[in-house]
Amino acid sequence: MTFSIAARQDGRFGMAVSSSSPAVAARCAHLRPGIGVAASQNVTDPRLGGRILDRLAVHGDADRAISEVGETATDLDYRQLTAVGPTGPAAWFSGKFTLGTHGAAVGAHSVAAGNLLATSEVPRIMVNAFEAATGELEERLLAALRAGLDGGGEAGPVHSAGLVVVADVEWPVTDLRVDWSESPIDDLAGALQVWLPQRDDYVRRGLQPSTAPSYGVPGDQ
Repeated sequence: MTFSIAARQDGRFGMAVSSSSPAVAARCAHLRPGIGVAASQNVTDPRLGGRILDRLAVHGDADRAISEVGETATDLDYRQLTAVGPTGPAAWFSGKFTLGTHGAAVGAHSVAAGNLLATSEVPRIMVNAFEAATGELEERLLAALRAGLDGGGEAGPVHSAGLVVVADVEWPVTDLRVDWSESPIDDLAGALQVWLPQRDDYVRRGLQPSTAPSYGVPGDQ
């Protein structure tokens, strides 16, 4: 019910995801500044994303982190997992009960995976699009998500999407979600167009409010 891409760029980690289910990013996207990014999808167990990040914090090896979490996870055959650490290859796992047509692909700094897909080539299309794209990590992730949709996406229509990026502060510098829509990826793109020029200002407001730009809203003098 989901296709996603996780990636790193210049010390930042990010994930973009879309699904026919509502509020997909709330369950599937797991990120930790300086540590990495992990996805738990298909028949999702949201606990697994945090556990993968805990293991990445110890040794930074994405494949090892997924394997270690799998040793104690219940119902692993129903899970689809991905992970990207600070260095080294990304990694993925798809249990034998992963739904419908499914697949995964790894790039130099990214991994994509999906289930109930129109074609098993969707993850490779996403990774190729990410690696070819330029600009901010958010922009490259969105390009990959659009490419996945254009390449067939899910077998049915998608209704939710999300894009999350962590950097060198304790909170996500970007956390955009469309929880239910007839065109969630287009809506996500619109939100990113508004958000990205202001992203760094909001970080500055958290760290140095006395020097931060004005909010520019009525009543803010």
